[in-house]
Amino acid sequence: MIAFLRGLVHSVNTDHLVVLTGDLGRLVYVTPHFAASATRGEAIELHTFLVVREDSLTLYGFASGEERDIFQVLLGLSGVGPRLALATLSVFSPQQLKTIVS
Repeated sequence: MIAFLRGLVHSVNTDHLVVLTGDLGRLVYVTPHFAASATRGEAIELHTFLVVREDSLTLYGFASGEERDIFQVLLGLSGVGPRLALATLSVFSPQQLKTIVS
């Protein structure tokens, strides 16, 4: 499991970043708000969650451990996949989601 990344932002897209860690560029899916706040070349720290599927390994990144924890709770809900969970975090704060889920 990759739980945390620290590195330099190599490139920014609307839904993902490429983070240079050592000599590896890791593609990390993030919320649009987080992507908009990232700048190429800046040092960044991300709390991450690795989704393992039969045909892919997909890394999702978050500004805080609390966001990552809420993401994991959302994944446990019936019918909610990683993309929907990330989209939900784009709209609601972790505190709002705690209230909604409970």
